[in-house]
Amino acid sequence: MLRPTRRVASRAPRTAIATTLAFLTLISGVRAGMAETFAYVGNADSNDISVFKMAESGEMVPVQTAAFSGVEKPGSSTPLAITPDHRVLIAGVRSQPFVAVSFAIDPKTGQLSHIGNGPLADSMANIALDRSGKFLFSASYGGNKVALNPLNANGVAGEPKQVIPTGLNAHAFLPSPDNRFVFATNLGSDQVLAFAFDAATGTLTPSDPPAHKVPEKSGPRHFVFHPNGKFVYLIHELNGDVAAFAYEAKSGAWDEIQRTTALPEGFSGKPWAADIHITPDGRFLYASDRTTNTLTAYKVDATSGKLSTIGSVPTEKQPRGFHIDPSGRYLAAVGELSDIMTVYAIDQSGGALTKLKSYATGKKPNWVEFVNLP
Repeated sequence: MLRPTRRVASRAPRTAIATTLAFLTLISGVRAGMAETFAYVGNADSNDISVFKMAESGEMVPVQTAAFSGVEKPGSSTPLAITPDHRVLIAGVRSQPFVAVSFAIDPKTGQLSHIGNGPLADSMANIALDRSGKFLFSASYGGNKVALNPLNANGVAGEPKQVIPTGLNAHAFLPSPDNRFVFATNLGSDQVLAFAFDAATGTLTPSDPPAHKVPEKSGPRHFVFHPNGKFVYLIHELNGDVAAFAYEAKSGAWDEIQRTTALPEGFSGKPWAADIHITPDGRFLYASDRTTNTLTAYKVDATSGKLSTIGSVPTEKQPRGFHIDPSGRYLAAVGELSDIMTVYAIDQSGGALTKLKSYATGKKPNWVEFVNLP
């Protein structure tokens, strides 16, 4: 007769334990979903980085202005890169001595603290990290070269391991999604160079074929891979074209499938296209043009990779850089001639941009990076 009583008695603590575990799981899940979002803006003329904390509403709160230690003269731009583990932010300084300034990112506050400076091979218009976070890629527009620097354990760049001559005006130097290839745009030579990359040894070798040609005087500048790894989108500075390519991961080959424009409808002046980014879910693509001070939006067909234009919106003066936050809900664009960052909401059904608010930055802002912490 005692068995039923024992069963009931045993259920009570089990139920309590199950309830407690469910509660803890819920709490831990809430905490896991409460990553804070921070934006970092590279300011060329003031030689610093503006740090903002972004709220769920897209509101930005300034939290820090981080100056470059050991840098006296401003450069023409300030490219930024963040390590894949979100522990270190690196800024490229384009004044002599050419250095990569490394900052530790505080995982709670997002604030930056200077770690040290490492040498760059030249004045680098673009810097990027490989997918392992162990190597820094950089491209020199005026020096017509690309370079690879190993990162030390503390996140400071070591001496360049490889410096490779390119065609005219190397502008971007970025790895493929699987880290097996690295591609370099040559704006003045109208080509994209391809390198095989050995991440174990940190070695670059020319691919076969070593270059992909684009139309003359188009000026290939920046590019971005679709999150599915099947497509690449390339913006051309001199004619304002946005080209879509099918990407073959095994060989690293680019095959053009479409060409459209980053210019607003009816514009007939001289293009000066700049930046290009895609939402984390791959549904929408955006491009900036500095002559018209506009951002153009596109829908992306997930199957074909092709683009359909949504439309253009006005933005800050000379929008050299912009980026999309990790949630894919907001876009932040900076204007080199306005010293302002403007935040836009991305319509989740159609991709259109709606201006929310503008914020003061340092002087001549040209680069935006987002990160979720921790």
